[in-house]
Amino acid sequence: MNTFPVADELYMRRCLQLAACGAGSTSPNPMVGAVIVCDGRIIGEGYHIRAGEPHAEVNAVNSVKAKDIPLLSRSTIYVSLEPCSHYGKTPPCCDLIISRGIPRVVIATTDFNAQVNGGGIARMRDAGIEVVVGVLESESRCLNRAFFTYHTCKRPAVTLKWAQSADGFIDSLRDGGTPVRFSNSVSQVAVHKLRAMHDAIIVGTRTALLDNPSLDIRHWAGRAPLRLVIDRKGKLPASLKLFDGSLPTVCFTDADVVLCNGKKVEQVLLDFSSDIIPQILDYLHKRGVGSLLVEGGASLLDSFISSGAWDVARVETNHSITLSGGVAAPSLNNARETERFFFAGNEIALFERV
Repeated sequence: MNTFPVADELYMRRCLQLAACGAGSTSPNPMVGAVIVCDGRIIGEGYHIRAGEPHAEVNAVNSVKAKDIPLLSRSTIYVSLEPCSHYGKTPPCCDLIISRGIPRVVIATTDFNAQVNGGGIARMRDAGIEVVVGVLESESRCLNRAFFTYHTCKRPAVTLKWAQSADGFIDSLRDGGTPVRFSNSVSQVAVHKLRAMHDAIIVGTRTALLDNPSLDIRHWAGRAPLRLVIDRKGKLPASLKLFDGSLPTVCFTDADVVLCNGKKVEQVLLDFSSDIIPQILDYLHKRGVGSLLVEGGASLLDSFISSGAWDVARVETNHSITLSGGVAAPSLNNARETERFFFAGNEIALFERV
């Protein structure tokens, strides 16, 4: 196990704090923070604010005051992810570091994007820069779980979410009618924030039909996720909120189904004779979707669990509601509980797949 100077870890923690400020706005790019230090003093810092705009290193360098610019030649720049080495919407950040004469670079983790993946590190070392890699590596990879999952597993990072009663049911048995509400107005805000942190959100046919969800983020500010729904037999009516045209929506369906007119939705054909979960994830990966939130229902959640195609689960339990029957909550397998706490009166448990 590598050990690093306390100061390096301290400044890298600041990088991670800054990086997290970009949550919900940087995808498909990762969240990245950068800090420039000279003689124990931070002279510049920044983070990647949103996709298409300057990267963290650029914002950090630009934040250095004019009187401190000469200090760059004997400074260390800390970056929570390897500086890029390719031209995208912005120039390579490793070239900026080289051109500014910064002699030392400390990096949390290598960028597994095939366009980078060590290229930035190699270019800076070739230029004579001291490059240290691996400071708070696990913390950086955890922060950018979706980014790393997308590039290493070739699929979006998948979050499962459901709310349940004290006795473990996510709904009553019903044919229409009002769904059981386990969340309150406060916890609903947290749910909409969670949606805003994901690139796409999906529900199954029964949930769309009975609950008529909007799958928007009206209780939170940010970028709404791409809405996804499964409708194999084409029985969802065009009057559903999902088909109101307010947000981009994709419907996964069968080749033999002709959906009714008026649905303002993109149709994607799946082979329902085989497991549809890998097909959905492959489609989303090719579309550049880095993270997916699965909101239900039980059948869809179980499908992701049985396929092993999930990474994190968020389970909200309302201990004041007991249903004594109904639709049973999913059962997680190969899961490790990472956190449990109370929020807005309900208990929240977080799990990771192991």
